[in-house]
Amino acid sequence: MRWILNEVVDMLIRNILIVALLIVFTGATRSQDLPDKEQVLQSLHLANRYWQTNHPPQQWAFWDVAAYHTGNMEAYRITKEPQYLRYSEAWANHNQWKGAKSDNPAKWKYNYGETDEHVLFGDWQICFQTYIDLFHIEPDSNKIARAMEVMEYQMSTPNNDYWWWADGLYMVMPVMTKLYHVTGNRLYLEKLHEYFSYAHGIMYDKHEKLYYRDAKYVYPKHKSANGKKDFWARGDGWVFAGLAKVLQDLPKTDPHNAAYVAIYKRMAKAIVKAQQAEGYWTRSMLDPAHAPGPETSGTAFFTYGLLWGINHGYLKERTYLPAALKGWKYLSTFALQENGRLGYVQPIGERAIPGQVVDTNSTSNFGVGAFLLAASALTQYLDAKEVE
Repeated sequence: MRWILNEVVDMLIRNILIVALLIVFTGATRSQDLPDKEQVLQSLHLANRYWQTNHPPQQWAFWDVAAYHTGNMEAYRITKEPQYLRYSEAWANHNQWKGAKSDNPAKWKYNYGETDEHVLFGDWQICFQTYIDLFHIEPDSNKIARAMEVMEYQMSTPNNDYWWWADGLYMVMPVMTKLYHVTGNRLYLEKLHEYFSYAHGIMYDKHEKLYYRDAKYVYPKHKSANGKKDFWARGDGWVFAGLAKVLQDLPKTDPHNAAYVAIYKRMAKAIVKAQQAEGYWTRSMLDPAHAPGPETSGTAFFTYGLLWGINHGYLKERTYLPAALKGWKYLSTFALQENGRLGYVQPIGERAIPGQVVDTNSTSNFGVGAFLLAASALTQYLDAKEVE
C-alpha cells in the first residue's frame, strides 16, 4: 500500500509543478505580449510633436481641428506635458472660447454650415469639450460662458433633431455630460437622451448593432459596391468613442445609463467581428472589398473605445484586449511613420469611397486626435498593470 501512496503523492506533486509552470509561463507570455509603456508614450509624443511643430494652434474651432484637441487634452492628462496644454490654450484663446461666433440667436442654424450663423450645428460645438477641460484645469467662467449660452439656448427649443449624422454624436454628446458636471443641471442629461434617441432612431441597425452615417445610407436604400450594408468605419468610430466619453461622465444613477451601456457593449462585439487580421478596420466595415486597405481614423477610435471599456470594467479583458492590441500594433508600427506623420487617414468625407487613395501621405488633424486617444487609453491600461 505504501508504494501506491508514494505513487499518488509523486503524481500530485508532478501535477502541481506542471500547473505552476503553466501559470508562470502563461503570465510571462501575457506580459511579453503587452507593448512597452515607454514605447507607447514615445509613439504618442512622436505623433503629437510632429503635428504641433507643423501646425500652429491658431486654427478655426470647426470639428476637424476641435477633434484633434480632444485627443491632445487626453494626451496632456496622461503625460502632463506643458506644451500640449499651452497648445490647446492658444487655440481656445484664438477662437475667443467660442465655436461659430454669431451673437444673434434668431439667426442660429443647425443644418450643415461653416459660417458663424451655424451656432447650433454640432460641428461647431465640439470645441466646447476642450474649453470645459481647460476650465477644470484653471477655472475661469469666461472659458465656458459661450458653451453654456449656446447649449442652454438649444435646450430651450422644442426641436430634438439636432444630431442627424453619426459624427455629431461624438461632437456633442460629451459636451452635455461635461456641462452637467459643471452645473449640476439635469436638463443636460435629459436633452442628451432626447437628442440621442432621435439619432438612434434614424441611424441604428438593430441586426448589425452598428450605425449608418446618416439616414441617406440606411440599407436597402443605400448599398455598398457589392450590395451589402455600408457601415462607414469612421462614422461608427465617432459613435463608439462618443459613447465611451459619455459613460465616463454619466452618473451611474442616470435612468438611461443601462441603455447606453447596452448599446456600447453591443457595438463593441460587432466592431471586433469586423476587424481585419492585420489589426485595422476597412472603410466599409462589412464589405472590405468596397474600399479595401487600411484606414487609421476609424481604427484609432475603435482601439480607443475598446481600451476605454477594458479600463473601466465594461468590457472583458480576455475577450477584447487582443483586438485592441492588434489595433494598436497597426497604428504604431504601420500607420505611424518614422518622422511622426500619421498615415492612412481617410480624408474629410462621409462615406467609404471605392478607388479613393489612402496611403502614408494621407494624414489629418482628427486622425491624430484619435491616435492620441488610443495611445492615452493604452498607457492608462499599462499603468494599471504595473500596479497589479
